[in-house]
Amino acid sequence: MLMSEKKVKVCHFSSAHPSTDVRVFHKECSSLSSVGFDVHLVVVNEDNSQKNGVSVHGVFSKGESRIFRFIKTSKNVYKKALEIDASIYHFHDPELLPFALKLKRKGKRVIYDIHEDVPKTILAKFWINKYLRKSVSFLFRKYENYVASKLDYLFTATETISKRFILINKNTITINNYPLLSELVEITNWEAKKREVCYIGAITKIRGIEELVEGVNKSNDVVLNLAGAFDQDMFQQHLKSLPSWKSVIDFGLVNRSATRLIMQGSKIGMVTFLPVPNHVDAQPNKMFEYMSAGIPVIGSFFPLWKDILEVNKCGICVDPENSDEIAKAIDLLLNDDALAKQMGENGRRAVIEKYNWSIEEEKLVQTYRQLL
Repeated sequence: MLMSEKKVKVCHFSSAHPSTDVRVFHKECSSLSSVGFDVHLVVVNEDNSQKNGVSVHGVFSKGESRIFRFIKTSKNVYKKALEIDASIYHFHDPELLPFALKLKRKGKRVIYDIHEDVPKTILAKFWINKYLRKSVSFLFRKYENYVASKLDYLFTATETISKRFILINKNTITINNYPLLSELVEITNWEAKKREVCYIGAITKIRGIEELVEGVNKSNDVVLNLAGAFDQDMFQQHLKSLPSWKSVIDFGLVNRSATRLIMQGSKIGMVTFLPVPNHVDAQPNKMFEYMSAGIPVIGSFFPLWKDILEVNKCGICVDPENSDEIAKAIDLLLNDDALAKQMGENGRRAVIEKYNWSIEEEKLVQTYRQLL
């Protein structure tokens, strides 16, 4: 049994993630609270509350622009976090890097949770002038490296990101974003499922949603259960204007209970992200959640994803920019129930044995204890 840490106050803070964020709240904050840490979470535009033993502190912010969030909102989040006067501070957004340095100057222990390789994501940001992206990416990398070298610990969401930061700060550890075993989706009768596939997550152009919609429409009598929020109204309008949209059931943004029901009713989980730099080395949480739900996965043909899906025989990797290839993979699985069901079982077994949060939770807690 893990020892109690009742007197140690820790503060997670974010200017971009909600209090319901799976990694931030359901995994990290809740895990720390469960072993006795006094956990506080500062987020934007939410009421103060107590959930899972975690004290949530809301910071009100009117601004909707990115620049406002980067500057004003981040500063307000920092001020609230400072009021909590924690022993350990743990932040989740790159715009908070300047405030991490301020906390260090005040003698605080600070953890930077690196969810993605930001310099790589900058190269695909549509709202940054394409002629400036390389320069912005280079300058941000230099600054991020500088701040990261001064912090007490770096948590990264993938081994690939860790390889970059271990050269900057030896106190770097990978905390994979694997599913919670407590939330394993109940397996339903396979024969009762319809010819439906699902995509659950943020709906953006670079996540290959247009190619996915086209691929589903090219498949034989298949429905795409689409759940998530669009990042742009213009992209949403464009998709809904396509003839292939008739194959889509749009659930919008859903809670975790609805997510489980959608996966239960689907025969395949789709995660066909486009090959932009940050996607190639990413490990999407939804890929593992599909696996935990006992459904096969169709994913992009990135080497890391092939190591997970093909080595564990729980999915098929395709060219995400080729809707014909996506359609072919869907038809292959939907026309062979025995193969699809076996792949689903293989994926669920892989999650139970190695791709689950309980392993990562132990690493998280032990690292916190080292900091003390």
